[in-house]
Amino acid sequence: MCTQKQVVQGILEGKHDAIKCDSGNVEVPWHNIKECVLDTLSDLVGKVEKRARQPWITQEMISNMDERRKWKNVNIEEGRKNYRRLRNELKRATFNAKKKYLENICNEIIEFQKTGLYDLMYMKTKGLGWKENQGIQNIGIEDSQGNRIVEQSQVPKV
Repeated sequence: MCTQKQVVQGILEGKHDAIKCDSGNVEVPWHNIKECVLDTLSDLVGKVEKRARQPWITQEMISNMDERRKWKNVNIEEGRKNYRRLRNELKRATFNAKKKYLENICNEIIEFQKTGLYDLMYMKTKGLGWKENQGIQNIGIEDSQGNRIVEQSQVPKV
């Protein structure tokens, strides 16, 4: 462990010494240091790909989302055009991918129904729906002391 730390530290020091920037702007040296650290660590450790939260989102869509995010705060005409173009492409791509995904799932459910595999049909349908911790929750009524009232008879008449 200590040797890995020394290796990384030696590589970073070598790259940092190679970077010379005498501009008055603080952003340039910071950007150079940040790139140096990220490049070194991605070379030695590797880079983790972002994982999609939804099953219909592809890695290409994620890379387009990152590209769109770069153009979001660029307040020149070219930046706004690129952002709008990427946003519209992503909307179309995600809409079509979700539609295709849901059609495939629905076709699977129909096949399960036709073959009489109702348990698999139910499991597949349940997987599409709300999770137990989402949806409508019964919060209940609290009395003046903050205790939850669950019985209808305990609720005072108004």
